[in-house]
Amino acid sequence: MWEKKQESEEIKAILGKGAEFIGKLIFNGSVRIDGDFQGEIHGQGSLVVGEGALVKANIAVKSIYISGEVQGNIEAKEKMNIHSSGRFLGDVHTPVLIMEEGAFFQGKSHMSETAGKTKNDHSTG
Repeated sequence: MWEKKQESEEIKAILGKGAEFIGKLIFNGSVRIDGDFQGEIHGQGSLVVGEGALVKANIAVKSIYISGEVQGNIEAKEKMNIHSSGRFLGDVHTPVLIMEEGAFFQGKSHMSETAGKTKNDHSTG
């Protein structure tokens, strides 16, 4: 499912398997991590954490797709998707949280209103 979305969004950077990075990542577009990352991530697009990847970071992105392991807190403006091979340990703030069967999640989730909704949308007046 998410692979189709990724095809339309150009990947700006890839951290491949076997690579390790410690620091701060800031990006626009889409970034894929297949290696080990530790630090902070801030993005205006999608973050893809590949199977076998280990990310220990506080993350603020538009969308995140987890197939590897993520430890830290996440703020996803649009959605977070934990695939069946994914593991997430931390707290998340997002309007949409998707977990496939077999996914692991330990922490707290905080649901926020989607960008298109307001409190007035629920009134019948």
